[in-house]
Amino acid sequence: GEALEVTREVNCVIDFIHGCEDQLQKLKKQKEKGLLYGIPISIKDHINCKGHISSGGMVKFLGQVKEEDSVIVQVLKSQGAIPFVKTNIPQTMINYDCSNLIFGQTLNPLNHQKSPGGSSGGEGALIAGGGSILGIGSDVAGSIRLPSSFCGLCGLKPTGNRISPYACSSRTFVLAVTGTLGPMARDVDSLALCMKALLCDEMFQLDPTVPPIPFDEEVRLRGNPVSPFAQQQS
Repeated sequence: GEALEVTREVNCVIDFIHGCEDQLQKLKKQKEKGLLYGIPISIKDHINCKGHISSGGMVKFLGQVKEEDSVIVQVLKSQGAIPFVKTNIPQTMINYDCSNLIFGQTLNPLNHQKSPGGSSGGEGALIAGGGSILGIGSDVAGSIRLPSSFCGLCGLKPTGNRISPYACSSRTFVLAVTGTLGPMARDVDSLALCMKALLCDEMFQLDPTVPPIPFDEEVRLRGNPVSPFAQQQS
């Protein structure tokens, strides 16, 4: 409901992913609850979801319904997450705005006169508008970092090939810089939880080209300066 309201206002969702209710029922029967159990997650347009298109903002891809989930979507589901919407991008995705001739212009929910940034602009707008708490974007030259900045969010561009890019569409040219998928959210803890969930055996098995290095909690905590308040407590 929240996502619908936000997209009516800023035009950030391009599709609602069907089967969410069925997936939730299936998850309830599972003995092991994943790290992302029950969390609805928004997904950038070009990340393949079974039964949906990955347009890249281009008309030529509109007839190509995907037959399987991308590795990242499979892993999210295995960790209990529920991918529920796909979000808008600029045409070809090499742009720092967020508009294309199919789905139109996405606005910044904090100021409708401004762009949400790109290319993961639909993600930025939806999360900042309160329609999603966690999303997956992608970044080559700022496509997670720009919309996160423009929309007042947190975003992470992981090291190249840290998360499997397998079965993501619309790669129309080869780039010298490795593009990578990564999380977007309102706070750093959500990004860390998402990375911890993604860097699991399931992903390393589904895509053997990804180095099987799990999430290192110690490194993350080392990067967090201890607040004076916490020092007083200890």
